[in-house]
Parts: sequence; C-alpha cells; structure tokens
Amino acid sequence: MTVAIKVENLSKVYQIGQIGTGTISRDIERWWITKVMGKDDPFLKLGETNDRTIKRKSNVVWSLKDINFEIQQGDAVGIIGRNGAGKTTLLKLLSRVTSPTIGTIKIKGRVASLLEVGTGFHPELTGRENIYLNGSILGMRKKEIDRKLDEIVDFSGVERYIDTPVKRYSVGMSVRLAFAVAAHLESEILIVDEVLAVGDAEFQKKCLGKMEEVGKQEGRTVLFVSHNMSAVRNLCNTGVLIANGEIRYSGSTETAIVEYLHSNSQNNLDFPIELGNIKIDKFEYKQVGLDHLLCFDFIVLKQVPREHYVKLSIKSAHDEIIFENSQRLDTSLPNRCISLQYESDLAFLRNGDYKIYLTVFEHGMRWLLRDEFLLEITKYIPRDGSVDHFGIVTPMGAWSSQIHSSLQAT
Repeated sequence: MTVAIKVENLSKVYQIGQIGTGTISRDIERWWITKVMGKDDPFLKLGETNDRTIKRKSNVVWSLKDINFEIQQGDAVGIIGRNGAGKTTLLKLLSRVTSPTIGTIKIKGRVASLLEVGTGFHPELTGRENIYLNGSILGMRKKEIDRKLDEIVDFSGVERYIDTPVKRYSVGMSVRLAFAVAAHLESEILIVDEVLAVGDAEFQKKCLGKMEEVGKQEGRTVLFVSHNMSAVRNLCNTGVLIANGEIRYSGSTETAIVEYLHSNSQNNLDFPIELGNIKIDKFEYKQVGLDHLLCFDFIVLKQVPREHYVKLSIKSAHDEIIFENSQRLDTSLPNRCISLQYESDLAFLRNGDYKIYLTVFEHGMRWLLRDEFLLEITKYIPRDGSVDHFGIVTPMGAWSSQIHSSLQAT
C-alpha cells in the first residue's frame, strides 16, 4: 500500500514563561549554533518530559519527543491519550500549523484539518466566501468548489445563514460548517481533533458517519482525536496511544484503548485533590467477596452555603453509561472531614474492564470535577462459573424447564 504519512524522529519543544534564553549573548549563541552551523540546540538538552501533573525545575518542555510512525493511504487512525499528552500538538505539526523542533514529516496529498472551532475561517467573510477560501488554500479550482458547494451547505445545516459573516455564528454553527468544508473538499487526508464534542448528538453521529464514508468508500486517510472510546473503536482500524509526549503504543485499535484505560488507573492519581472549597483526601476501592466498596474522604475547607452533590458513574470500556448514583454532601460547616462509602453487589456486570467516574457539583449543575477520576476494574467470574455472557450487563436470572406428559392427538 501507499504510505500517506511518514514521521521520523519528530520532536517539538516549547518554552514555558519567557521566550529566549534569558540573555542577548546566549540568544546569539543559539542562533549561530542552530542556524549557521546546523547543529542541535544546546539549550534544549535540559528539557523535561511533558508530564503536566508534576512540577519541574526546567522551563523547557518536550511536548513531543522522538515520534516515529507510518500511516497507509486509506487508514482511519484514532489518536488517544490524556489531556496534555501531545495529541493536538502532533496534529498541528501534521497540518503545518507549526513546525517541528527536530525531525521530518513526509505527507503525500492535500490535508484538510479541523483542529479547533472555526479553523481556517476569516471572521469577516461569509460562510459561502469561507468555503471558497478554504478550497483555494487546498489548491482547488473554482469549478471544483462549485460542484461541492450545495453538498457542503446541505450537510452543515446552516443554509439560512450561509451569506452571513461567520463572526456572527454560534460555536455550534461554526463547527458544523467547518466540518462540512473539511470533509467535502477534495483532500486526500482528513484530520479532525476533538472539536466534534461541541456539536449536538445528532450532528456528531452525522460527522462520524461521514468520516467512515470518506475513509472506507473514498479511500481517504483519516486521523481522529477523541476521548470517546466508542467512536474511536467503531471508526478507526488503527490506534495510537500518546502519553507524556511519547508514543506508548501503535497498532490495533482495541489494544490501544485497553492500554489507555489501564494507564488511567487509580495509581496515576495524586492525592489530595483540591476543588475550590472542597478537598478529596482519599479514594479507596475494595472488593470483599461479591461486594464492591468505594470509599471517599472529603474535607470541607471552609463553609459553602450552596448544596453540593457527589455523583458516581460506572461506564463500560467504550464509554457507555451503565448506571449513575448521586449523594448529597453537607458542606454547611467548615473544617470537617466527610467520609462517604458506596457499597454494591455489582454481580450484574459481566467480565471485563470498567471505568468509575466521580463528579462533584454544586446545586445548579456547576461542575467542579469531571471525567478526571478514573478506575479500571476487572470483574469476577460469574457465580455459576460460566464465562459465555455477552452484552453490557448480566442479570442474575436463571433458566428453568419442565417436562410435560406427551400430548394426546385430538
């Protein structure tokens, strides 16, 4: 097969805080060594791994470090990882939005990117004018764009406002038009970041269907970044897991998802976690026989007049919600430790891996912590010893049979 994208020894360095080395003489030295002599930048050798959870001394961070991979033409590649892992930086490098510090990128074909809301749009131009602008940037002729125009407008669902400047569009409208342009213009490679999460559920489904169509039917290459594991699993035939700026796994989509879920286990969380006026001091998971205990310690740092709630959610490995349960948290008195314990016989869950989400929110649904508290569980062997259960849950039911006397012919 034809290689659409080839990345070799790719690295990207960012400097936190001030730009430059700190002195004019060192800036000149850096310029001379890197630009004139063509050698590696000596001031980047002290750079540290891109781990956002740990405070470091160096102000130089390797957002990506020593990335190598090949993507075949027609592949649908899911790029997954925690927030801050380097996924968006990689897509920006592939889209030529920014340049690598070290390494090379070889791309065969035109690239259409949707990295953030309104990517490539000029706010003063109308939706129609921006369609032609994007097409021209991709190297398309006006006649080619004319053929696609009606299809783009129809897919976006913003026909009524197509001659309105995009600066007056809502976020959802901008995403709709931007995706329609990126997906329908004749590019060989489609790059989509997690901006689709902004759209409504119906449009997300429509977008995923379009990406599947351009990948499988039109033979175009798709790079898709998402935290929705179910979408990645259904759309992509290859998975790439990025952690702390490095590729941890590249290959089977299913294996990449499993590795990602395991990497988000409880062991990666540092306690205590402060949430404004509340602090999570401890989280513990225990299994006693068939009973599963989830224990939390909350510390109320100071009086909070509004009611707070704790919501516990259990999801499948592919982000399907299995059940949710909420409990009121009394935050009316300061300097108190509140211990909550949730006990359940989770026997209805079949064998597999699950994710537990803890969400703390105020009355009025203002989220304090969301989708950051993950725990992977491996379930027990069913009580009857069998393992051939399918579906999300395994109800504790039983079959029974009764043999009747033979029926007499009438």
